[in-house]
Amino acid sequence: MTAQEIIRSIEAEEIENLKQGSKKKLPQIYVGDTVKVGVKIIEGGKERVQPYEGTVISMRNGGINETITVRRVFQGVGVERVFLLHSPRIASIKLIRRGKVRRAKLYYLRERIGKATRVKQRFDRPL
Repeated sequence: MTAQEIIRSIEAEEIENLKQGSKKKLPQIYVGDTVKVGVKIIEGGKERVQPYEGTVISMRNGGINETITVRRVFQGVGVERVFLLHSPRIASIKLIRRGKVRRAKLYYLRERIGKATRVKQRFDRPL
């Protein structure tokens, strides 16, 4: 058994554990969607959930290493964060609206400002 096969078997086992746990409620996310990600933050001894709302500009599917990149504009500055979907730091992911796009990666939104960054809404997929 090679190292890659061992890693794949462990990842498959972990994915099954996640599907039976709290992460089975993740919505079906696509590029262009507007999502609100609840991120667990520990300050001192307290833990709270901070929402981060933005547009999904890219997705990377890799089993347990599945990530999404979420972009938002905060005080005139574009901020992008990469979230590991199966991380224990992610408390929740809520779908706000569906986006209608024709690209797999929306990196062109980085050069746009203001109303040019809007993505059309999609109504054929349920929230």
